[in-house]
Amino acid sequence: MTGSGLDDTDKSIIRELQVEGRMPYSQLAPKVGLSEAATRQRVNRLVDSGVVQIVAVTDPAALGMGFQAMVGIGVDGDVTSVAEALAAVDQVEYVVITTGRYDILAEVVCADADDLLTVVHGRIRSTPGIRSTEIFGYLRLVKQSYSWGTA
Repeated sequence: MTGSGLDDTDKSIIRELQVEGRMPYSQLAPKVGLSEAATRQRVNRLVDSGVVQIVAVTDPAALGMGFQAMVGIGVDGDVTSVAEALAAVDQVEYVVITTGRYDILAEVVCADADDLLTVVHGRIRSTPGIRSTEIFGYLRLVKQSYSWGTA
């Protein structure tokens, strides 16, 4: 076992599922050197412990949400309550409390620039405790990866 509590077999399972999350146990088992039953047990343990989530990853542009931006947010007061309020906004996909220039970074996915304007001015900037915002519109997504944690 490593410091993360994952052994090499767990990491192999995760690597394979990061490539194809719907891989049948009958195909996954030989790739990781276990029986189908043992593989199923391992996957269930990883899911039940919260180490792994099996989800569908969508392309926002293909769903009509072609405008993405990161919003740097300055906060006065309780950062956690502001972050939780932002997390409740449908168009906000990612919220992180951070250090440095901004107290919070929030990723926003919208249909277009007008929708972004509505979300930022109508929902984000009107949230109590928000002192300032700076919007960084995405021009091109160069890399988006979900393959961390198994090296």
